[in-house]
Amino acid sequence: MDKKQATKRAIELRRKLQYHNYRYHVLQSPVVSDVEFDRLLAELRQIETEHPDLVTDDSPTQRVGGEPVDKFERVRHPASILSLSNAFDPDDIRSWFDRIAKIDERVEHAGFVVEPKLDGLTVVLHYEKGVFVLGATRGDGQYGEAITSNLRTVRSLPLRIPVESGGPPAPSRLVVRGEALIFRDDFKVMNQALEAAGERTFVNPRNTASGALRQLDPSLTASRPISLLCYAVVDGEGELPGTQWETLAWLRELGFPVASEPSRVPDLEAAIEAAQELETRRENLAYELDGAVIKIDDLQLSSELGVVGKDPRGAIAYKFAAQEVSTQLQDIGVNVGRTGVITPYAILEPVEVGGVTVRQATLHNFDFIKDKDIRIGDRVMIKRAGDVIPYVIGPIEDARQGDEKPFRMPRRCPSCGEALEQVEGEVAVYCVNSACPAQLVRNVEHFASRGAMDIEGLGIKVAQQLVEEGKIGDVGDLYSLTEDRLLDLEGFAEKKAQALVAAVDASRSQPLQRLIGALGIRGIGDVVAGDLALAFGDLDALSRANADNLTQVEGVGPNLAQAVLDWFDQNKNKALLEKLKQARVWPRVDRSPALQGPLALDGLTFVVTGTLPHLTRDEAKELIKIQGGKVAGSVSRNTNYLVLGENPGSKLDRAQQLGIPTLDEDGLRRLIETLGRGGED
Repeated sequence: MDKKQATKRAIELRRKLQYHNYRYHVLQSPVVSDVEFDRLLAELRQIETEHPDLVTDDSPTQRVGGEPVDKFERVRHPASILSLSNAFDPDDIRSWFDRIAKIDERVEHAGFVVEPKLDGLTVVLHYEKGVFVLGATRGDGQYGEAITSNLRTVRSLPLRIPVESGGPPAPSRLVVRGEALIFRDDFKVMNQALEAAGERTFVNPRNTASGALRQLDPSLTASRPISLLCYAVVDGEGELPGTQWETLAWLRELGFPVASEPSRVPDLEAAIEAAQELETRRENLAYELDGAVIKIDDLQLSSELGVVGKDPRGAIAYKFAAQEVSTQLQDIGVNVGRTGVITPYAILEPVEVGGVTVRQATLHNFDFIKDKDIRIGDRVMIKRAGDVIPYVIGPIEDARQGDEKPFRMPRRCPSCGEALEQVEGEVAVYCVNSACPAQLVRNVEHFASRGAMDIEGLGIKVAQQLVEEGKIGDVGDLYSLTEDRLLDLEGFAEKKAQALVAAVDASRSQPLQRLIGALGIRGIGDVVAGDLALAFGDLDALSRANADNLTQVEGVGPNLAQAVLDWFDQNKNKALLEKLKQARVWPRVDRSPALQGPLALDGLTFVVTGTLPHLTRDEAKELIKIQGGKVAGSVSRNTNYLVLGENPGSKLDRAQQLGIPTLDEDGLRRLIETLGRGGED
């Protein structure tokens, strides 16, 4: 094509690619395939190669970044990029409100916007005539470092605004404040890829994003899955929004990525409630946050309240309970799991994290200790997120005093004294003594757990009593326990003994899926247990299965099949099965002739969220699995339906973004009934 045609086509391709990039990375709702996008990008790159003078700063081909630099240029911000004062409880927020209400009586009637306090790197983005021309770090609030080439590699950052022809016109000059961060799932995938390649993995998303954006070589930045969320206008020409809520909507219309979690509320108490509600959902969000920001919605009022120190009076950060803290590693202990796996754990100087005092944390495995060079006496970083067991992230090497001691892996089981073994090619270290008391205690705890046989009142302490006092030799002996045999245990009176016997008896009615999962076969979780239950119908049939039979079950590969065969081949397990059969703990899956073909929900994937009116989440998941459906933990493009209860959280937002249909509990039952008849609504 001639120069005129090339120019016209390049403009058209840039517009299309910018739009598709926005659909994919900002709206998460693409309208073309990756192959189609790559084809358009290749065409534009070819045109620009043939006509170098057609290359523009806002071209999608420039996202790879520029040449490496020797240092970052220092730039002055057009206005102060202020920090926020912190509140740690509702009373702190109310005190802040009282202070600013004394300054201006209009505060008493102000509305508020509550936003997530993003845990990333603050960036300041400059646009001239709609084109991205400069990006900088926050720095000291007055001056930052120009990292423009690095920010160009962030695919959710618009290189030109507005991204759609129907959007509002771009101001001749606009400066936007945002946060560069790495989403949880992207961080996990990145670390998995690095680990598979034998490269160093990263500790947390925030430091990874910050470090990547301050690389002197933009190509290194481009290799990290950095995203962007914007939330404020720093400066600009023309008519700008008058409220924070309008600002978020305006930025979104221009094509900037904006968090979906902010809420607008009428008064302070509603703002406090919204901030606390956001804290309850923090672990379900796609990104990490360390608090909520409460802002006066009226930007004029907020500005007129002024600044105290470096903090604007019109906003405050409500800090959530810390999830990462440092403390001293006093010692390293080891636990024996139900399958004989020996697992190290950290014995810590007590420290509060996530609102809980933590004295112990997991160290994952012995290779983790070796790879991270964790030593007894180290200052270590630990993390606790939601209800997840606290874990050690790694040591703070700069804090070492020289008297820290390297850890030596034990050679014998701490419970039974037998020599430990490590299977070649595996990370795990095992105690292979099937009579090991610690393994039996863990087996009993697992068997009785809520997700297995659900025997109320039989936790690890009671399991330990039963094993140590010789009341049981395996989980099958639970069904021969009597009240009289329990009364001589410490802490057991008549009422407690009756309750435990009744709970054990009630567990006889648990379905086959639960029992298979309760047996503790290595690698068999509740999903595979459900598939095995449907495939074989009872434990007799499962025990007679061969490798070919097993690998025909979806989700069962050669390794899992061998684990099942090994378990049923052990004499002690054969004896256990006989005990269970004699105790009438022998459930079957009764598939009626109508169900011998495909089940109602075959091939469909569901996510369950919120509180359902009549079913627990586990019961809803079990209902779906019995009907042949799959249950996933998070919403993705592979999800067919979101089963929705009260207080659904961020999974509903994600489903709406992806256009995934939702069902309530009644809708799920109707779907099963309709598809079971072979039709659709």
